Amino acid sequence: MATAVAVYLLALLPLLAIIVLFVCRSRAATRLFPYDLARARLPPSPRALPVIGHLHHLVGGALPHRAMRDLASRHGPLMLLRLGALPVAVASSADAAREVMKTRDLHFATRSMTQTLRHAVPEGAEGIIFAPYGDAWRQVRRICTLELLSARRVQSFRPVREEEAGRLLRGVAAAAALAKAVNLSEMVAAYAADSAVRAVIGNRLKDRDAFLALLERSVKLFARMSLPDLYPSSRLAMLVSRMPGRMRRQREELVGFMDAIVRDHEENKATGGDDANKEDLLDVLLRIRREGDLQVPITTDNIKSVIGDMLGTGSETAATTLQWIMAELMRNPRVMQKAQDEVRHVLAGQHRVTEDDLNKLHYMRLVVKEGLRLHPPAPLLFPRECRSTCQILGFDVPKGTMVLVNAWAISRDSQYWDMPEEFEPQRFDNSTIDFKGTDFEYTPFGAGRRMCPGMAFALVNVELVLASLLFHFDWELPRGMEPVDLDMTEEIGVTVRRRQDLMLLPVVRVPVTLIAGPSGDPEEFRPERFEAEGIVDVDFKGVDFGLLPFGAGRRMCPWIGFRVANMELALASLLFHFDWEEPAELDVTESFAITCMPATTMGK
Repeated sequence: MATAVAVYLLALLPLLAIIVLFVCRSRAATRLFPYDLARARLPPSPRALPVIGHLHHLVGGALPHRAMRDLASRHGPLMLLRLGALPVAVASSADAAREVMKTRDLHFATRSMTQTLRHAVPEGAEGIIFAPYGDAWRQVRRICTLELLSARRVQSFRPVREEEAGRLLRGVAAAAALAKAVNLSEMVAAYAADSAVRAVIGNRLKDRDAFLALLERSVKLFARMSLPDLYPSSRLAMLVSRMPGRMRRQREELVGFMDAIVRDHEENKATGGDDANKEDLLDVLLRIRREGDLQVPITTDNIKSVIGDMLGTGSETAATTLQWIMAELMRNPRVMQKAQDEVRHVLAGQHRVTEDDLNKLHYMRLVVKEGLRLHPPAPLLFPRECRSTCQILGFDVPKGTMVLVNAWAISRDSQYWDMPEEFEPQRFDNSTIDFKGTDFEYTPFGAGRRMCPGMAFALVNVELVLASLLFHFDWELPRGMEPVDLDMTEEIGVTVRRRQDLMLLPVVRVPVTLIAGPSGDPEEFRPERFEAEGIVDVDFKGVDFGLLPFGAGRRMCPWIGFRVANMELALASLLFHFDWEEPAELDVTESFAITCMPATTMGK
C-alpha cells in the first residue's frame, strides 16, 4: 500500500514542494489534531522528512506490514507515523491491540475513509466493511450476524460447497491423469468465487472470468493510497491525482455488475428458474427490505454494497488462505505427510470428504490455524479511525487519526510464540489460543465490533477444500524444484497474496468420484443428477475421472461417437413409438464377460 505510494512521491518531490505551499503546517496540524498538541503525550515516532513525513521509512522493498514491524522494534508497540499529512497510529503488540479492539473499542469503531475510498464507496451506499459506525452499520451488522452469516445459514450452503469442491477436484484429477502441473492459485480462486457467488445469488455467474478480472483490478486499487489520501486538505493534490477518477470508474463498473446480478436474479425467481424456491443471501436482503421493520431503511445501493463486500472479501480471503497453507505444506513435507496420514486414516473406506468429516480432522485444523498465524489475510486488518481523543498504553491518540493493528507482526512476535517464523501446527495442540477475537496475540479476523462477520463462512470453505486436496492427491513440486526453492514472496492487495501463482503436480491416491450431493444416492438411476450445479459439465469423453464408461487417455475407446449415436437413435425410437410396462419381477443381476450384461434376457 504505502510502498508504491512512497516511491511515487519521492519521484515527485518538486510537485510536493508546491503542494506544501498550499498546506500550511500550523493550520494542517490544527485541523488534524484540534487540541493543544503541546500538552499531548503522543506515541513515539521515527525521524520524519519535510512534506513526505515518514513515507521514506516504508521504501526499500519491504511491504508495509514488514516495514512497520521493523519500525516498531525500534520505537515501541505503539507509534505515530505521518504519511504525508495523514496521521497513522500503529499498534504492534497484543496489549496495544487489546486496547484498540476491546478496552477502547468504541473509540475506534468507525472506518478510516481516505479520499480515494470516498469515491469508491459514496456516502449512503455503504455495505458492511466501510460503513461508518452508527445506526445504519449496527443494523447491517445485526442482519449479517442473525440472518446472512448465522451458523444455520452457513450450513444451508453445504451442498453448494461440496459440489464446487467436486468440480475443483475433477479439474485437478484431469491434470493428474496427464501428469500435468496445475495452477492451484487459479483453481482455488475460481472455487472460492463460485462458492461465494452461488451462496449470494443462487447460481454460478455467467461471466465468472470477467468478474474475477474485475475483482482483481478492484483489489489492487483498494489497497493503494494516492496524493489526496496523503494530503486530504490539499485541493491541488486532488486536482493532479488521477486516482479518484479511476476509483469512480471502477465503482461504476462494479455497480454495473451488481445491477446485472440483481436483475438476472429477479428474472430467474420470477420465471421459476432453477432453485427459485431456495433462499439465497440476496433473497434474504430483499425480503428484509420488503418487510420494512427496520430502524434505518435499506436502499438498493446498500444491498449492492453488501453483496459486493461478501463476494469480494468472501472469495478473496478463502482463496488467499488456501494458497498460503498449501505453499507452507509443500515447504514442510513432514507436516504435509502428517496431515495426509490423518485425513486418509480418518476417512479410510470413503470415496470423498464431506463437511461431516471436518470435525474429526484435528491435526488438519491445527494446520489451518498455523497458516492463519503466519499469513493473516489482511496483515494490518482494515483501518480504523479514532472517533474521539483517547489514550492507548498511556499515549494520547488524537481524534481523526487512522489506526492500524499489525496483526501480522503480533502473530510473529517471539514474546508470544516459540520459533515464530516456523510453520509448526503442533503449537496449537492443547492450546486455548483461538482466532475468535479474545486472544489478541492472534487476530487474523480482527476482534471487537469490527471483527470479520464472515469468519465461519470463510473457514468452512478453506477446511473442506484443504481436506479434499490432501485426501485425494499427493503433491509434488515441478521438476527440479526443492521445497526451499518455493517462492514465498508476498504481494499487497486487500489481502496479502502470493506474488507467484502456486504451480504443483498432483498425483492421484484416492480416485475422485462424482459428488452425490443433492443429485442423490450414486446407486440410484437418476438422470437429473447431470443437470445439478457442479455435475452439469461432467461427460464421458475421458476428462472427468468420476465417469469413465469408455476409458481415458491413449487407450480410450476410439468408437465413442459411433456407439453413442447408435444407442441414442435406438433409445429415442423405442420411447417414441411405444409405451412400456414393467414386469412383475425385473432381474438386474449382472453377468460378467467382455462387457457386463444382464444375467437374464429381458422379455423372457
